Amino acid sequence: MLTGYDAFRELFTGGGIEVTREQYDRLDRYAELLTDRNSQINLTAITDPEGIAVKHFFDSAYPFLVLAADALPLGARLIDVGTGAGFPGCVLKILRGDISLTLLDSLNKRIVFLGELSAELGLGAECIHGRAEELGRTAEYREQYDVSTARAVANLTALCEYCLPFVRTGGAFVALKGSDGAAELKAAAGAVKTLGGETELCREYKLPNGDGRCLIVIRKVRPTPGKYPRNKGQMTKKPL
Repeated sequence: MLTGYDAFRELFTGGGIEVTREQYDRLDRYAELLTDRNSQINLTAITDPEGIAVKHFFDSAYPFLVLAADALPLGARLIDVGTGAGFPGCVLKILRGDISLTLLDSLNKRIVFLGELSAELGLGAECIHGRAEELGRTAEYREQYDVSTARAVANLTALCEYCLPFVRTGGAFVALKGSDGAAELKAAAGAVKTLGGETELCREYKLPNGDGRCLIVIRKVRPTPGKYPRNKGQMTKKPL
């Protein structure tokens, strides 16, 4: 499904990421499963091989493995909030087999797909159907992760309230945003502080095809107050 191994490897090594043949084969199978199931579940609008390679796989890996490698320590517990078709979490697990991965999404059809994907590729991911604002208040998940991440889910103010409660003090929330990420971060300054975070990195960059992106790393410097996250209605009515 993907472009050949040599072309794929050149794409990734050009960004400073080494990809083994075994990792490529798993990513290639990922792409095949994604496109096969897409017509049934509507997982992605991007289905061409180059688009999947650049806009899904490279876009998931490059921020973590190159720009903010320190944010994903060895053996880290990572929760991918609103994971959709598994980005960035599943790509990171393929390239960083040491991490422990939890995939969270509110749509059960996606979680069923991700469970099948995890079994097929041997990811060992925990796939959870649920809402972040509910699970983030439970003892089982609250402040239990080294890293939380989200890609193309919501504006950053809301994402902070969804994601920071999952992170232990000292861990990080890593947001993968589009070219307007810096402006979103400015608007979310109050939420970052209120929820126990501190901005560590805001870096704009471009994908190999020229699309603009912004990586935001928010370090968890103190526990999130117990009243957060609020329910979606409260978050919408009175954003932080």
